[in-house]
This record gives sequence, structure tokens and C-alpha cells, in this order.
Amino acid sequence: MQSIASIVVLASLYALIAVGYVLIYRASRVLNLAQGDLVMFGGYALYAAAAAVSAPPAVAVALALAASFATGLAIYALLMRRMAGHPVFAAVLVTVSVGILLRVAVVLLYTDQIRHPGAVLGLANRPIRLPGGAAVSTLDAVTVVSAAIVLGALFAFLRGSRLGIRMRAAGERPLLAAQRGIDFQVLFAVAWGLASLTGAIAGMLYASNVRLEPGVSIIGLRAFAVALVGGLDSLGGVFPAALLVAAVEVLTVRYGNPLLADVSPFICLLLMLLVRPWGLAGTREELDRV
Repeated sequence: MQSIASIVVLASLYALIAVGYVLIYRASRVLNLAQGDLVMFGGYALYAAAAAVSAPPAVAVALALAASFATGLAIYALLMRRMAGHPVFAAVLVTVSVGILLRVAVVLLYTDQIRHPGAVLGLANRPIRLPGGAAVSTLDAVTVVSAAIVLGALFAFLRGSRLGIRMRAAGERPLLAAQRGIDFQVLFAVAWGLASLTGAIAGMLYASNVRLEPGVSIIGLRAFAVALVGGLDSLGGVFPAALLVAAVEVLTVRYGNPLLADVSPFICLLLMLLVRPWGLAGTREELDRV
């Protein structure tokens, strides 16, 4: 039972990060390799709000989320928008550069010392007992609930809102969407803002529950494997893929060698690429674009 609880918690964390990859890829067909660094940025934004501004928890979270969303918008407006008309690989390299710059900025401001935003905010992270003798922390439970809310809200946004429907149309039929007068720049900016926001939620939860350091961005690479396993153009494939990858990782730690934990997501990715390269719920026709 404890293994199941751990799998669900880890899968929820991965899902929060992986949806950022999917949102940006669906909108602009660009692989955002800075997503892990946006996760890290969210954690440091929370720490800055808590330590520098001395804001209470609710205000600190709101400020960190606003800063992260604004950062996503700024990245698109200042950098990614200028990549329109350039080869896709050039845009991908820009995202790599963005990630490096974010890490350098964080190290310059905060060094690489481990920090604990939850302790600064005075958050109580009490254990919650589950049936079957399993236990999770309060922030673990918040992670699961947050993932459910975020995924549900994104599905509702993409299927029910006018902007979300336009975003889906632009991703599926860009030429037809352009002929209909859809403003791609607004859609891409919103996708970047939402990706940064979901990454920040994961970063704040992980930093408060475990630790905060520049190396936190490595979680983004594991979540990238989740996004590919689920299908880069499929939001519906994110959580099943996250469950699969998390199950392999948790079971590897529990019954195998814990040193393989960082490698297990990429073993899942390798096997998926050999069996079903377009992912669990991805579109086969998208394979040539990945």
C-alpha cells in the first residue's frame, strides 16, 4: 500500500511538470527544454516571497505563481517570438539557453545552498495515515490534489473556453487557424505562461516538501520522459504515462538498486520509443516532428 501511495504522489508531481511540455508543444511544436528550470524558478520565487518579502503563506504562493506566469510570458515575448520563421531546432536551443540563464541567475543570487521554503513559511507538514498502513505527508496530499485540479482545469480550458479551443485548433490545423484570423502570438504566449505556472506549482510543492537547490531542475528531465511516453501532443496521455514512469521508479528503488532511480524514467522512454514511438496517447502522424 505504501508503494501505491508513493507512486501516486510521484506521478502527480511528474504530471504537473509534463503538462508544460505538452502545452507548448501542442501550441507551437517547440520542445521547451527549460521546463525543469522553470520548476526550479517557481521554488525560488516562493522562497524569495517568504524570506525577502516576509509574506504569509497564501500571499507568498500567490506572488510566486504570478511571478512564474509573468516569467513565461516574458520568455515568449522577449525571446521565443523572435524565433518565428526560424528552424525549430534553433528555437529548442533558445530554450536550453533560457534554462542555463535561469540557473546561473539563481546561483548568483542564492548560491547552491540547500534551502527549505516550507520551514521559512512555517508550514506544518504532518503525516496523513491511509488505509492499509500507508502514510503520506500533508504536502504529498496537496501535490495529488493540485495535479487533479490542474489537469481538470486544463481539460476544461482547452475544451470549453474560446481561447482554449483556438489553441487546440492552432495546434491541430495551423494553416486553417491562420486563415480564420487566429492570433498565434497570443496563443503561444498563453501556452508559455501556463507551462511556467504548472511547473512553478510543482517546484513550490517539491521545494516545500523536500528541498530547494539549483539541482531541482533535474526533475524536469524526468518529466520530459513522462511527456514523451504519454505523447507530446496529448494532454490525456500525461497522467497514465506519469503513473507508469513513477511505478517503475518506485519499484526500482524498493526492490532493485536505488541508484537506478534517476535512470528508470529514461529506460521507460527507451522502451516506449522502441515499441510505440508516438507515445501512449500521441498522434502517429506527429512522429516526424519530434
